[in-house]
Amino acid sequence: MAQFLLQALLALTFWIGSGSSTRYNAGDHVPLFVNKVGPLHNPSETYQYYDLPFCRPEPVIEKQETLGEVLNGDRFMSSLYDLKFKEDKTDSILCHKRLTSSEVARFRDTIAQDFYFQMYYDDLPLWGFVGKVERDYSVHGGEENAKYYLFSHLSFNVLYNADEVIGIQSLSVPSYLIDISENAEVDVQFTYSISWNLTSERSETRMDKYSQASFHPISKKIQYFSFLNSISVVVLVVGLLSLLFMRHLKNELRSSSNGDEEEKREVGWKLIQSDVFRCPRNISLLCAFLGTGAQMLILIIALFALAFTGFLYPYNRGTLLTSLVIVYTLTSVVAGYTSASFHKHFEGTKQRRSVRLAGILYTVPFFITVSVLNTVAITYGATAALPFGTIVIIILIYTLLNIPFLMLGGVLGNRFGLSEFQPPSAIKRNPREIPTQNWYRRKLYQMFLGGLVPFSAVALEWHQLYATLWGFKIYTSPGIMLFSFIVLILLSASVGVILTYIQLSGEDHEWWWRSFLCGGFAAMFMYGYGVLFYLRSDMTGFLQLSFYLGYTALFCYALFLVLGTISFLASWMFIRHIYRSVKLE
Repeated sequence: MAQFLLQALLALTFWIGSGSSTRYNAGDHVPLFVNKVGPLHNPSETYQYYDLPFCRPEPVIEKQETLGEVLNGDRFMSSLYDLKFKEDKTDSILCHKRLTSSEVARFRDTIAQDFYFQMYYDDLPLWGFVGKVERDYSVHGGEENAKYYLFSHLSFNVLYNADEVIGIQSLSVPSYLIDISENAEVDVQFTYSISWNLTSERSETRMDKYSQASFHPISKKIQYFSFLNSISVVVLVVGLLSLLFMRHLKNELRSSSNGDEEEKREVGWKLIQSDVFRCPRNISLLCAFLGTGAQMLILIIALFALAFTGFLYPYNRGTLLTSLVIVYTLTSVVAGYTSASFHKHFEGTKQRRSVRLAGILYTVPFFITVSVLNTVAITYGATAALPFGTIVIIILIYTLLNIPFLMLGGVLGNRFGLSEFQPPSAIKRNPREIPTQNWYRRKLYQMFLGGLVPFSAVALEWHQLYATLWGFKIYTSPGIMLFSFIVLILLSASVGVILTYIQLSGEDHEWWWRSFLCGGFAAMFMYGYGVLFYLRSDMTGFLQLSFYLGYTALFCYALFLVLGTISFLASWMFIRHIYRSVKLE
């Protein structure tokens, strides 16, 4: 199994490239930076390269990193590899080391966990395994007899075009093995080789082949079934919605104009027109949810736009996380504007409270979760632990940029936002008593149904997304992901309208919070599927478990806000339409 994973990992590094490269002359030193090591199946559990007793220069020079690279857990350091442009080398000595028994035990433990290392050569990532383990069950009565081998030689195969590095492949040569099965000191000579080969490929396209490489390529057949599944659910739900509008609801609206009082009594939603626009409890909190949900929606759209323009691509180091920080900061204006605008629209006063709540609805759970996970990472000594300087930078960004942008949005929403809503009928002083509801009109059932239908349409694609985030699958089809996201939005809106109509038909006018919860409940199914994905994966250890559950929770919480906002807005427009139609009749 380890041999297969080694070959897969090497395939992942095949001719990796970035969008641009540096120009070199023959004999120029091309820097190779070592980055990190970690167990293959735990993507969050990574350590500094020199935490293992590899050959190291004196002193070790740390490369200046961007904010996104630090957040990604990258720690670039200088190395002893001397890989000059267009100069071949064979069996060059990196260093001689006498490994102590404790260092041998350290290497043996990492090999047992399938540790890999990552390096960067001219901004091209490359990987390899630390060693391999051979298990023999044919001796000692069927008991396992394991032999541990350390790879002592690394072979580089580099492609170049004119004066640019186009691609690189690394291979831990199996013929250079050091037996470290025993707890004894071992003399090791670490060596390396490099060969240069001319190619006609341009540097602008050197990332293309990498994008096509993956541990487990996404099956086109799976994507085809995912597409058909999404279309089927959309057709079904939209068909039900069309039936609701074109037949049943249309007949109910016509019943108001014929003067038949008996028919009016049979239509429950018409009887609560004096209560349906009554603002719910905690309207400030609801408007804050809408503002934060709108911000997350714009953030997702912005990331899709960056992906389609080619700005975001696999292994563009730290760019995704840097983009997240920048876009989230800028979209704080959207959160402030939307929360203040809707509060002004619904109630007309006290918009400041909604804006303040919008500023903490996501950031407080985020900072608490990240603080806990950072403490776990520090305990393990993992590179996922944020340096103190990075924490200070993040706090300054939030304090000096996020909060002012949020307040600016609140001011704009208060002055130029939606005007105060005038309900089509007067709101009574005392709310109408809600009759006992049938089982299918109760909150928990509607929330379950409101989450199940949208999730069922994107479940297959959601699996691919988890495999990309927490595995070694490279997702290179942003168009399919965008299609799935649009399907998710359409279904959340459609199902939200249907469930709101069912609720109003039972003379239940407390639809505000329920419409939001029904739409957002799909995120609960997504998180539940995430737990199932973890249980079926090979990820192990408390650090990986905590990071997986923590960051998946933050991701699903953001989607809860987005889908809840979509469902509420669709229900709000639907309710305004039908009650204005009743007034016109």
